[in-house]
Amino acid sequence: MSEDTLRMRAVPTGGTERKAPPVTEPAGRRDAFFDNAKYLAIVLVAIGHSWEPLRDGSRTVSALYMVVYAFHMPAFIVISGYFSRSFDASPGRIRRLVTGLAVPYVVFETAYTLFTRWTDQEPDRPVSLLDPLYLTWFLAALFLWRLTTPIWQRVRWPLPIALVIAMLATLSPSIGDDLDLQRALQFLPYFVLGLLLRPEHFRLVRRRAARILAVPVLAGALAVAYWAVPRMSGAWFYHRDSAEELAAPSWYGPVMTLVTFGCSLVLAACFLAWVPGRRAWFTVLGAGTLYGYLLHGFVAQGSKFWGWYEPAWVHRPLGEILVTVVAAVLVTALCTPPVRRVFRWVIEPDMAWAFRRDARDQARERNAVRA
Repeated sequence: MSEDTLRMRAVPTGGTERKAPPVTEPAGRRDAFFDNAKYLAIVLVAIGHSWEPLRDGSRTVSALYMVVYAFHMPAFIVISGYFSRSFDASPGRIRRLVTGLAVPYVVFETAYTLFTRWTDQEPDRPVSLLDPLYLTWFLAALFLWRLTTPIWQRVRWPLPIALVIAMLATLSPSIGDDLDLQRALQFLPYFVLGLLLRPEHFRLVRRRAARILAVPVLAGALAVAYWAVPRMSGAWFYHRDSAEELAAPSWYGPVMTLVTFGCSLVLAACFLAWVPGRRAWFTVLGAGTLYGYLLHGFVAQGSKFWGWYEPAWVHRPLGEILVTVVAAVLVTALCTPPVRRVFRWVIEPDMAWAFRRDARDQARERNAVRA
């Protein structure tokens, strides 16, 4: 998914503390920090999916799974909101919205349905564009969130309003599965928060003090998760069900919305604190995270059908480590430029033939001819 990049001067932090690496404003080249963050977040998404079949019988894996699910998608959505600040519903933005989200959604919703007819042994599973299957929910949600961006940039209290909407969603099991609206509404505050953030906010979590503090916070989160595994459901972090559907009293929904929001933001900040700000070997992969996200799901779904988790040794510590490494390597490979070149026609189609040229496009063409 192509994004505008950011550029900004570093501001002295005072005292003897090191300066935070610069966070940049929109400019001509990509910012390494955000590409690194997107790549590392998508690796965690793939690892989380690979851990799903390992949770039964392993309290440690279940605790790790809960912690990762508490922040990996919130972090990714916050960054998505941050890069959606310039969305103004102009013809060019609408075109990219359609080609970058709507078209891939239709293609992969259909592809996953056909694929899981085979892997899940459900030959009659219908192709429904209104009921996102597996990980396609994110495309539908991001499409809706970006369309509403101008609204959130005009209202006076965007984040409190988004939180209220998310809290009310947990009280409404009747929302149903259309476009996975329950999940889109419950994750909405993270997107709205991203719209409100500025470069200086990211600089705060990248200071040396924040990196140091992130270590005990993450350690404490793992300890709490290990304690909580047999005592509570981690499904609250999925944000896809109402309180009633989770067999909880109705008032739990609004309370857990606020609790999980606070918890997820703290852990996301800890994650971002340790994201490198300089270019690394994986920085270039940050531009291909949508490819890794959409393509790795076929392997994740097929691995269960192919029996990769059936051997007993896979559920032992060395097997669990191997599964984690394989998932990270796989999604890394799927984010590489060669894979992007092969699948760009379906994940980032140009589709110039489907859109009318606006006045600005025509003016640019005329100027190019004159030059």
